[in-house]
Formats: sequence, C-alpha cells, structure tokens
Amino acid sequence: MRKSTRYSLLLALALVAALAGALLLRAKAPPEVARLLPECDAIVYANLKPLRTATHFDKTVVTRSPDFQQFIDATGIVPERDLDAVAFALHRMDDPNGPNGPVAYSEVFEGRFDGDRLARYLASIATSKESYAGHEIFMIPVGEIKGSRTRQLRVTQLGYDTIAASNMPTTEQIHAVLDRHRAAASPFAGSSLLSERYGDVPVLSSAWAIGHIGLPFSEGGYITLFGLRLPLHEDTTLVASLRYLGVVKLRIEELSPSKVEATQSAQALSAVLNLFRSIQQFQGSGMATDASMRQMVDSIKVDQSHERTIVTANIPVDLLRELATPEPQALLDSRPASK
Repeated sequence: MRKSTRYSLLLALALVAALAGALLLRAKAPPEVARLLPECDAIVYANLKPLRTATHFDKTVVTRSPDFQQFIDATGIVPERDLDAVAFALHRMDDPNGPNGPVAYSEVFEGRFDGDRLARYLASIATSKESYAGHEIFMIPVGEIKGSRTRQLRVTQLGYDTIAASNMPTTEQIHAVLDRHRAAASPFAGSSLLSERYGDVPVLSSAWAIGHIGLPFSEGGYITLFGLRLPLHEDTTLVASLRYLGVVKLRIEELSPSKVEATQSAQALSAVLNLFRSIQQFQGSGMATDASMRQMVDSIKVDQSHERTIVTANIPVDLLRELATPEPQALLDSRPASK
C-alpha cells in the first residue's frame, strides 16, 4: 500500500515537472505568428495588447479612406480594436524598380475575426483563388494598375483567429506559411533567421525586429532616418526591441563582424546623434510631441560591447501614443485595384 502511494506521488511529481518544463519552454519560444513566417531577410513582430492598454489607440477617432471603411463594413474587422499580434517577414526584391519596390512582405495576423464575413469579402475582390493544404488562397490585385506590374496579394485564413498574406510574386511564401501551420510546429520551429537570432531578443519584449530591418528605410544602399543618413549599410544585421519596465525601453543592437568595426560604428553613430541633437535645438517648438521627441533623444545612449554596438533610449508614453495612432490604411496592404 505504501509503495503504491509512493509510486503515485512520484508519478504525479514527474507529471508536474514535465508540465512546468513544457510551460517554461513555451514561454521562451518565439510567438506562433512569427514561427509561421517563411524564410526572409528580416522579421518584425508586435504584441498589440500591451500597446493598446498603454496608449488606448483603439479609442482614437480615425479618418478612414472610403476603401478602408468599405473593408471594415464588409468584414467587421477594426484593426486597432481586433488585432492582437502581428508578424511581418521582409523579402528583398531582386528588382527594386518592380511593382513591389525593394522589399516585399509576408504577414501573419492574430486577433478576433468573423471568418465567414472575411471569406465573402475576399471572394468578392479576388480575381482568382487556389486551394492548398485544405485552405483557400485568394489572389487580390493591389495598388494602381500598371499593366503586368500590378502587385498581387495572396490572402488565406489559417484558423478562426489567424490570417496570413504575402505580396511576393510567387506562391512559395504563402505555401510555406500553410505548411508550417499544418505541421503544428514545435515551440522552437520557424525560419532559419528566427532560429538564429530570436535568442538575442530581450525577455518580455512586446515588440521586436531581427535581421536586415533597415531595408524599408534604405536609400542609396544605406539606412536613412528622420532625413539623416545613418552610418549603417542596408544589409546591417540588427536586433531591435521594445520593453515596458516602468518606462518604454528601446534597445537596438548592431551585430558587426569584428570588435574594430563595432568601435567604428559606435563612434559614427555617436557623431550622427550629436548632429541630430544640434539640429533639434535650432528647431524648437512648443508642441507636446516635439517635447516628447526631445526627451527621447536626450535619453539615447550609444555603447559598444565586443562585436556589438548597442543603442538604448526611453520612449515617453505620449510619443508612443502619437506614433500608435492608426493611419487610414487597410489591413490588406493597400486598396484593391479595380477589376
């Protein structure tokens, strides 16, 4: 009797330990929407729930374009209210002058959706559709029609709370998303970039980005921000994150091939920062957002640790609220082209 009780207790303890281990592994794993993304040059992720709580951007009155309002009326989806998490894969395009420009995107959205209404809307604007892995993929032309250079957006519903899309010219990326979803991937599955760099993302980050995240801001092969050209090539590998620790902490790490190059980068970034601060002093303004911007700029620090250049800053909640104010653009990349 005692042996039976002892074995039962040991079994229960083993099950509890296994459950605790599984929960710990799940907590350290990348978010599912990021794990579903295909191979890419960069990944951007945001958990919108804490941002919504901090800024109340879902309560902001937004002036919407007619096409965006039509999308909301047809689907019932209000992105600032219904989206909980988003993940974007950035794909460098071989032809920067093509319909996608220098960068194309694959996206996964998680939130609260009416699947039937969304399917009817997608079917009404799609020019064609494809069945793959038990899901319907809708082909939707977006942007202004310029002959064969019109962009094509592929959209599919992965589940009752998840949507995926890609404006890549081939089906490879959207198929990869569906394959990952069908495989019910383990907590540590995902693209090679995610496997390689997610460990560099600080714990408790509500938003983060890894890889060549400067691609959308590239100009002449370099990254341009606020009108200033940064001493960073567009191929620079970066790890950026936002965490709320009493204040919103921004952290950006540049991964250099050597310590010498990291030192040079830190010095160059410090010089650009000093220049930006000088310009800001001459552009004084009484606006609250300008005061918040100056507060953030004053908090910026540039440090170096071995092969890494580290930039940190504190972002005032007022500035974050201003940046989080939704723009009048649709969930589906841009307005559908006329058929």
